[in-house]
Amino acid sequence: MSLFAELLSGVIAIDRTALAVDYHGEWYSWGQVADTIDAIRRDLRKLGLGRDCRIGVMVRNRPSTFAAVLTAVAEDAAMVSINPLLPDDALADDIAGLALPVVIGDIVDVERPGILDAIWRAGSAVIELSGNLAGIRLRPGFEEPGPQVVREQPGVVLEMLSSGTTGKPKRIPLKREAFDKSFVAALSYERDRKPDDPPQLRPGTTILSNPMTHIGGLWGALTTVASGRKACLLEKFSVESWRDAIVRHRPIVAGAVPAGLRMILDAKLPKEDLSSLVALRTGAAPLDFSVTKEFMDRYDLPVLQNYGATEFSGAVAGWTLPDFRRYWDKKPGSAGRFQPGVAGRVVDPETRAELPAGEEGLLEMRSGQFDNGDEWLATTDRAIIDEDGFLFIRGRADLAIIRGGFKVHPEDVNKCYELHPSIREAVTVGMPDKRLGAVPVAAIMLKEGAERPTDGELVAYGREHMMPYQVPVKFLVVDDVPRTLSMKPMLPQVRELFAADAEGGTV
Repeated sequence: MSLFAELLSGVIAIDRTALAVDYHGEWYSWGQVADTIDAIRRDLRKLGLGRDCRIGVMVRNRPSTFAAVLTAVAEDAAMVSINPLLPDDALADDIAGLALPVVIGDIVDVERPGILDAIWRAGSAVIELSGNLAGIRLRPGFEEPGPQVVREQPGVVLEMLSSGTTGKPKRIPLKREAFDKSFVAALSYERDRKPDDPPQLRPGTTILSNPMTHIGGLWGALTTVASGRKACLLEKFSVESWRDAIVRHRPIVAGAVPAGLRMILDAKLPKEDLSSLVALRTGAAPLDFSVTKEFMDRYDLPVLQNYGATEFSGAVAGWTLPDFRRYWDKKPGSAGRFQPGVAGRVVDPETRAELPAGEEGLLEMRSGQFDNGDEWLATTDRAIIDEDGFLFIRGRADLAIIRGGFKVHPEDVNKCYELHPSIREAVTVGMPDKRLGAVPVAAIMLKEGAERPTDGELVAYGREHMMPYQVPVKFLVVDDVPRTLSMKPMLPQVRELFAADAEGGTV
């Protein structure tokens, strides 16, 4: 039995009447969660499924799918993450190609147009959920897996969706051994617990606003359960729902992705609304230091960024509260230091030779949670590791726009324009150009009440702060850009905004 399964069983056994999950202001007990887990397990047994079997879960931040995720991970099965927020056709195509022995999902998703037909073609059985931990059943007519399904994925605990910022999300298999090591490392960030502590119910409620479809949201849910804390599920982030959860539950620590933090600042929440918090956690995307500084100036509230990815089985670096209090203004823009057991280095992109502290190159890491032995794991992230071991992520090398032989990194352009007093967020992408190969263009989101700068003013601002070849050739001022579940900009869809606006097929 895995460490997580032991902790889950132990926490449930302490007090079945204790409160476990808050969803839209309605509380569910550990006993209700346990009964739902048992019901799903019984149906899995009827299907002949157990350890290493592939279990598809249409993951939403709802009590029933929360219980389904806990079941799959605790069963040492291979949970296949399915995103029900996809359009009907895209979701049906995804499910039809997975060849799963079973799909677990809320009835509202199972009965969407085309979904049951896709499940039938795939040969999958269906365990149907309701949103409120009741009415679990094998759907009539879908009670047996077909012969064409792929039943097992030995040694894999998750087939996890990547974020999909640069294209179609892909599934990344995470090995159980690496997952367990990463889980222990994640627990090391809990201030009042150690990984080998016995199960116990702890005070406090964790606000789960990040989607469990992706690794950050999943880790948040699993570590909350393992710690014996109550969970408040937010199905979709909004400032209103986040603020309501903070005021009702008065947590000590809460989190939001960087785009969410900007929205919280723009909302100008009263300081007393956040008075219970001693820190905010963030990840999923780089955080502009101006956001950190504004939270400190306005609320004296530390923002603890971390760095990780699905491929890493979770976070590999981050800020601790003591480090933040000591270094936050001395290490602006840092993602913190590497977790215990993770080693990092920066190498020259061409020669792969290790670079001295403080020089920018490509990041490589080594850790037991990567499941690749003692080999260094190469990334496409531009990074600096300073003399104190702090990690600075400068952006992705593979997103570079080659403009007439000059390399433009979109993150550098975004950071420049996000320092403009009128601009809340900038998203830069490359568009094809017949003469130069590609040119940068930028979607601009303004701060609330800010006056729109003219294109000429934006060009002049860029030329003042950047090299001429970095300045975008076109700007679109938009309310927002298309985003993933974790609120990262979807770059292909941003390019489509410019393509729709362009005349003559070029910008």
